[in-house]
Amino acid sequence: MTKQNKRITVYLDPVLHKALRLKAIAVSKSVSDLVNEAVRELLKKDRRKYNSILEIMSQPGLEVKPKPLR
Repeated sequence: MTKQNKRITVYLDPVLHKALRLKAIAVSKSVSDLVNEAVRELLKKDRRKYNSILEIMSQPGLEVKPKPLR
């Protein structure tokens, strides 16, 4: 089975869009490839942060009090 990409609409600042297009040309990749790589890296960083927080919270003797909803 082949992997199919999902089409979405993203609104970028015109300066960012131009910079992204120029970067894509410079590295011989598509804008889509660059966006996929950037999002993948961002999610990896967020996952590492989340996993670190879970590890800290799972330490014995650590009491975490939930904040009340406002």
